[in-house]
Amino acid sequence: MNDRDVSANEETGEIRRFWGGLGLPGLIDVHTHFMPERVLHKVWDYFDTNGPLIGGLGWPITYRKEEAERTALLRAFGVRAFTAMLYPHKPGMARWLNGWAADFAHRTPDCLHTATLHPEPDVETYVREAVEAGARVFKAHVQVGAYDPADERLQPAWGLLAEAGIPVVIHCGSGPAPGKHTGPEPIARVLARHPRLRLIVAHMGMPEYEEFLDLAERYDQVRLDTTMAFTDFTEGFMPFPRRALSRLAALGDRILLGSDFPSIPYPYLHQLQALERLDLGPEWLRAVCHDNARSLFDLNGAAVHGRRGGGRAASTSPGATALPPGKHRLCYPEDPDSCRRG
Repeated sequence: MNDRDVSANEETGEIRRFWGGLGLPGLIDVHTHFMPERVLHKVWDYFDTNGPLIGGLGWPITYRKEEAERTALLRAFGVRAFTAMLYPHKPGMARWLNGWAADFAHRTPDCLHTATLHPEPDVETYVREAVEAGARVFKAHVQVGAYDPADERLQPAWGLLAEAGIPVVIHCGSGPAPGKHTGPEPIARVLARHPRLRLIVAHMGMPEYEEFLDLAERYDQVRLDTTMAFTDFTEGFMPFPRRALSRLAALGDRILLGSDFPSIPYPYLHQLQALERLDLGPEWLRAVCHDNARSLFDLNGAAVHGRRGGGRAASTSPGATALPPGKHRLCYPEDPDSCRRG
């Protein structure tokens, strides 16, 4: 089957059958990209040129749509919570991006409030501001940002995030192309200083899959996301080693669904099919596609309402019971009572 020939309606139906068949109320995707439109269009322009940071690969964007269409499509798929993975490629951008992301989270209640960072003099200040404003997850991109994650300027920020228990999705593997500071060694130095830092290694750490599994086995707060891993596209140039499948199964409570939506060269459905064909069982799939993220982000039910503490007050559906700080409720449009259940 040519995945790109799947119609939107067919894909939506297949995705909903996937999670419905697992007995799940939907999906939670920790690695989706939303950012200012002009920034996103520049990212897409780079993909269109097959630039060196994507390994010179042909990379057609499957979901080249306006922001409102993209959020509507995720909701149609049954993605109950998602992120706005945005990142600076140079100093001086992160604070501005964080302001945009805070506004996006405010007007998009099913998006986990996302923030980012870069090694620069004021990084601790604006990371603290983002945390106080209610940020739930951070994004770090070592390859695009071309920085050492163990840079001394980042140490106070890592410490702050470790203390707050806020996860950081970090692109630190050397795929699809290596950077000066990619690979497991710089991250190992970060973890040696901040062993409680909740790192989510993006793309399963490709192609250093086994080395990042080593770190996950060593540090119990390290997780990995599935973004683009195991798909036909990635298996063609950075295959996951079959000998490591048993380790993947054993770490089933620390693997999280990620997709890279919208900037993927195949339908969203294919990421789910790629996970299913690993043949690790329905319990593993339920944990990866929903339950692990629900636990990590302290979500209770499926569109995200609430805050970790600080920032704007939680929004609730009419008749919903207010939650204490640090608790979050997911509300399903097709099930209004889900906003009321504890």
